[in-house]
Amino acid sequence: MILVGVLRHYVTLLLNSPPKKQTLAAIREQRGLVRSQVLRATSTNSPLPPHYYRALSSHLIQSFTLGTYLKDGPPSNNPDAPKPGPVNPLSDPGAMEGMMDGMKKQMVMMVPQMVIMGWINFFFQGFVLIKLPFPLTLGFKSMMQRGIETQDMDVRWVSSLSWYFLNLFGLNGLFRLILGTENAADSTQDMSALPFVGTPGAPAGPQDYVKLFATEKDNLEFAEGQYSWVGDGVERRVLEQWGMVPSPGKPKSA
Repeated sequence: MILVGVLRHYVTLLLNSPPKKQTLAAIREQRGLVRSQVLRATSTNSPLPPHYYRALSSHLIQSFTLGTYLKDGPPSNNPDAPKPGPVNPLSDPGAMEGMMDGMKKQMVMMVPQMVIMGWINFFFQGFVLIKLPFPLTLGFKSMMQRGIETQDMDVRWVSSLSWYFLNLFGLNGLFRLILGTENAADSTQDMSALPFVGTPGAPAGPQDYVKLFATEKDNLEFAEGQYSWVGDGVERRVLEQWGMVPSPGKPKSA
């Protein structure tokens, strides 16, 4: 199982296709949204002076309203013009290629497990391999003795099929030591990955930036009302720190 996990990791690395280069308009569209989110995150106790913050906020609000950052250009104001609908991933070559990559990686994950499990069931069905050196309750019987239908056997005996599943999830720490943290041999990725969707953590599909920009514009307007500058009253705070003026709530020393 260790050799199969290492082989599976390197086969997955060979199947990884290089990331496609995005166009400048697509990068600008994404970075415009990120820039607005960063500005909103620093609206409270912002290091930017008020005129700089409001200038940036007004520029982003105006750009989001006019659709300046959209890679396909601003939406048409003609009511008779066809409105863009949701993008069909089956018509996008990039999405189809991502789905094919996900299918290939899913096959690399599933085929070795199916072969090993079939091999164990054929040659070692009903075998008892080891006896654990510590006692267990009856609740572990179904976990430790899969493939052996008996009620009289001690729970500490482990069947071949159960030993396979224990190794399947117990070798993840060893794989992290051998192959690193982000390795394809980790069985927890098999549980989290969905078939035909691509690699875990990949975006589920194309995003509607028209709606995202409209929502971000409202969030910017709300954050502008909550804006506060970190430099407000800094002169008095410095004087209070050095005892030159009395702090609020403290009596003035004689």
